[in-house]
Amino acid sequence: MPHTPYLTPPAGYTGPRRALILAGGGMRVAYQAGVLRALEEAGLCFTHADGTSGGIMNLAMLLSGLSPTAMCERWRTLRVRDFVSLMPFAEYLRGPAMAAMGDADGLVEDVFPHLGIDVARIHSAEGLDATFNVCNFTDKVNEAIPHPHIDLDLLVAGVSLPMFMPAVRKGETTYTDAVWIQDANLIDAVRRGAQELWVVWIIANTPVYRDGFFNQYVHMIEMSACGALHDAFDRIREINDRIRQGETVYGHTEPIRLHLIKPTHPLPLDPAYYFGDVDGATLVNQGYAEAWAYLETRPADGLPFTPATTRMLTSNPGITFRETMEGPFALGPSDPQTGFEQGSLDGHRLALHATITIHDLARFIADPDHAGSLVATIDFTPFGTALPARRGVFNLFSPADDPETRYMVYELAFRHGDEDYYLAGRKTIRDDPGFDLWKDTTTLFTTLHRGPDRNAPVVGAGILSLGVGDLIRLVSTMRAIHTDALTEKARTLATFGAFFLGELWDTYARHTQTDE
Repeated sequence: MPHTPYLTPPAGYTGPRRALILAGGGMRVAYQAGVLRALEEAGLCFTHADGTSGGIMNLAMLLSGLSPTAMCERWRTLRVRDFVSLMPFAEYLRGPAMAAMGDADGLVEDVFPHLGIDVARIHSAEGLDATFNVCNFTDKVNEAIPHPHIDLDLLVAGVSLPMFMPAVRKGETTYTDAVWIQDANLIDAVRRGAQELWVVWIIANTPVYRDGFFNQYVHMIEMSACGALHDAFDRIREINDRIRQGETVYGHTEPIRLHLIKPTHPLPLDPAYYFGDVDGATLVNQGYAEAWAYLETRPADGLPFTPATTRMLTSNPGITFRETMEGPFALGPSDPQTGFEQGSLDGHRLALHATITIHDLARFIADPDHAGSLVATIDFTPFGTALPARRGVFNLFSPADDPETRYMVYELAFRHGDEDYYLAGRKTIRDDPGFDLWKDTTTLFTTLHRGPDRNAPVVGAGILSLGVGDLIRLVSTMRAIHTDALTEKARTLATFGAFFLGELWDTYARHTQTDE
């Protein structure tokens, strides 16, 4: 039965013709689902959509009728290990001559069904002109397959990287992932009349060249994908120059505009996702937050068609961990203790699910506010579950007016219904009478503000806490990032541990010695 996908223009739409271009990025394209939710909330719609490599999966989900919110939930709950499926044992006996390291069974039998990908639904999608890019290896060309003609074999081929998954043969033609030719088909979108190109880009672009076989395999993808994208930028700049001189090119009489949403720092690679260094929820939440960061500051004329547009920040060794705090919470009170008591009576609870990332530990320690990045969702009984943060604040041991007090700050902005809200929480680290170290470091006194920041009116309050089980889970998620060497990972974790314990020592033990 025909259906209209989300993000499709409404009847009578007369705005700019936009193309949604979902580039590849392996399993990490969970990030794109968060971006799509932000684009939907911002009221954007698209006349054309295009997917390459891993981006094919999100395009297929969209054309299968899933909402961006549903897409986010599917990625959050996906068992990432289902991506990996081994070849028959006999294939490995071929040694270096084996077809690939794995096959597509897990993808077809588990991943695609969980993500809600339905080829028949894709065929019946209306109102959106969509294409799936695959590499025709036989002719060494990219083929953009219109969505009414895509099939399961071609969907699999589009995400089948050489060495990792076998190529797909259809008749006399062999197909595989198109990333080695291009990872985003901008020129085809321009030919189809797109006036604005909205690219969701994941492939890293930093000047750092890393050692190691797998890292350099990834660098080959980066060089190929970024190189092809930057070549397309050059061609579109030339098209825009011709248009400015009065020429009509592919029906365009005004310059084409570019909007590109990308991670601020390179995302962890697929093995990090597979082994739990990052999870699907974090990738989704990061995509959502970084999309809103761009949407709120995007230039009206778009971004320049230059390589600098895809550049990401270089990262030094850092730390990441995931933390969940939960507790009674109520609308109405402005005092956390009162909100805790009322929430306990009403059965209303608020849970904060956060991922903290410190991209440069040395800089973090030197910063007096000790600021890291925070992406998160909240569950709140009256509002619903998995409400994503548009932006977040995290400070560890930031100074207070009292020199003997430190704060752990967790803050996030989110939206519910038609209202902006701001959740502001603090752990107060202070040496009060008695042994209160555990309580201080696990208790978050929290207020809810109706508005964009903590200066807005308070409309709710409560107390969240970190239980013993939660703390164990937090520690199990702590990872050293932006380094491959085991010795450097151990050193980074030890440095963070020494800093954390040192700050606690400064606040508690030294003050106790002074009192004595």
